[in-house]
Amino acid sequence: MIVVLQRVTYGNVTINGTISGEVDQGLVILLGVMSDDEENDVDYLVNKVSGLRIFDDVNGKMNLSIKDVNGSALVVSQFTLCADTRKGRRPGFVHAALPEKGNALYEDFKIKMANQNIPVESGEFGAMMSVNIQNDGPVTIVLDSKK
Repeated sequence: MIVVLQRVTYGNVTINGTISGEVDQGLVILLGVMSDDEENDVDYLVNKVSGLRIFDDVNGKMNLSIKDVNGSALVVSQFTLCADTRKGRRPGFVHAALPEKGNALYEDFKIKMANQNIPVESGEFGAMMSVNIQNDGPVTIVLDSKK
């Protein structure tokens, strides 16, 4: 499972011109589910993301977690994070989870983030979405549950 975390001052996701989810201070989390991902990948990333100290303290040091700053998470499914680009010029997606499994783990990730007392907003699995990200810093971090 791969996540791209972006620390934001604002973010939203729209579907067909309607806002599906939005956050102020917090994280936009782009989530890609691989075919070999399981529940333990979700647990690992929820634990890592909820405790990762990437928000500034009063001294301007990245020393606080999303929970410490009472931030929110906007979780957006993005199977293109699973792209294999080693051959040719067109990405392949054979390593991405099939939709049923991908959606189940995506939903599980959102529930477990909310169980960490983090307000969670989201897009819609499989939908064509427009994501607006006002990156703060910018701070962008990639996490892979297999690495």
